[in-house]
Amino acid sequence: MKFPKPHTLKNIAQLIGCSFVGDDDFSVLGMNEIHVVEPGDIVFVDHPKYYDKALDSAATIILINKEVTCPQGKVLLISDDPFRDFNKLTKHFKPFQSANSQISSSAIIGKNSVIQPNTFIGHNVVIGDNCTIHSNVSIYDDAIIGNNVTIHAGSVLGGNAFYYKNRPEGYDRLKSSGRVVLEDHVDIGSGCTIDRGVTADTRIKEGTKIDNLVQIGHDTVIGKKCLIASQVGIAGCVVIEDEVTIWGQVGITSGITIGKKAVISAKAGVSKSLEGGKSYFGIPADDFRSKYKEIASIRKIPEILDKLKEQDKK
Repeated sequence: MKFPKPHTLKNIAQLIGCSFVGDDDFSVLGMNEIHVVEPGDIVFVDHPKYYDKALDSAATIILINKEVTCPQGKVLLISDDPFRDFNKLTKHFKPFQSANSQISSSAIIGKNSVIQPNTFIGHNVVIGDNCTIHSNVSIYDDAIIGNNVTIHAGSVLGGNAFYYKNRPEGYDRLKSSGRVVLEDHVDIGSGCTIDRGVTADTRIKEGTKIDNLVQIGHDTVIGKKCLIASQVGIAGCVVIEDEVTIWGQVGITSGITIGKKAVISAKAGVSKSLEGGKSYFGIPADDFRSKYKEIASIRKIPEILDKLKEQDKK
């Protein structure tokens, strides 16, 4: 998320009530999660395991819970609770705005686009030309919909990221300020849920077709001309490259990449990145040849046990 205008390090420190290391007037342009940070961005880190990753990232402002050696060209915001203060900044720069109409007056709807009854369209949503948005669809604030897009009944675009910190008093949610972006010629089935990015975009690229009852997590990017069948669950921060086919009830863990033109068969469980141009099935998912060898080996186990029993008797 980029701020409407640049701010100084001192100003940001005052907003969240923390100390800082660096020049008062160091320029702060925005805030982002570590996988999308750029120079001028704030990134937060609150665990020693990830200190080096944050300090070595492209971010030039590190919101951290310990005073450490500051890398050259960067500055530090020293906080006793970076998670809390990242939320404070989100609330300040992107506060929740309640709706007072079914279709916000700030929404832009293109030529020949049809919005069926009982659909909600939030603030600053942009919908392109020749789209059809069916009844009971909810499109939360700031979503961008391209041209020739169809969204079927009951789907929700822009829900919060499923991202929580476990505190003694209960789970604390990381506030979401990102967007959902659907490019041209995307179809979304009924009852799908596509979460917004935490600070950036959850993006479905041109020509991708998604069946009913599919969940797509925050900051996930799905490539061009993908086919995703019903009841697929995709976690956050996944990259699915172009022309991937995913069949029904596949589950995909967070932060991995599925290569171009991969095919994942129904009910597979994907727990690691998969190379493109291959077919996969099983739990955990593996390519067909490896998986069939594994199954063949497992089927030999009873025979092997019988032979061992015979040897014991002798």
